[in-house]
Amino acid sequence: MPTYAVTTARAITPEQRARIAQSVTAIHAAEADAPRYFVQVIFYHVEPGSIFIAGEPASPDHVWVRADIRAGRSAEQKAAILTRIMRETSAILGISEQDVWVYVSDIPAQGVLEFGNVLPQPGGEAEWLAALPEDLREKLSRAA
Repeated sequence: MPTYAVTTARAITPEQRARIAQSVTAIHAAEADAPRYFVQVIFYHVEPGSIFIAGEPASPDHVWVRADIRAGRSAEQKAAILTRIMRETSAILGISEQDVWVYVSDIPAQGVLEFGNVLPQPGGEAEWLAALPEDLREKLSRAA
């Protein structure tokens, strides 16, 4: 958590996927003040003609990024996440910012279980990490 799902009919190279995943991870860590080890990015490639807007096929360049994040972020934090992901994704793919749509949805932390534990409220990550088994704590600390 958070989970960012990138869906498009556009072909995205492995290098572009890696750059987008790195970008999204860095953006979320900075703007949401959350550990990098929580950030997941998943890519979905759909067949051309599988995305419609107003009943018409979307632009072949259309990219949709949908994120589920822990509730508790401010409107300013969400605006920064939305805007930065739009800008950086469009730059990485060389497409118009208008073709990158980003949605951020809140999920209560107590509704998410990862690494065998229910996630903490935003700001409670240090205490949560400290309570984990030592081997998992070390693994996550290296990823941070």
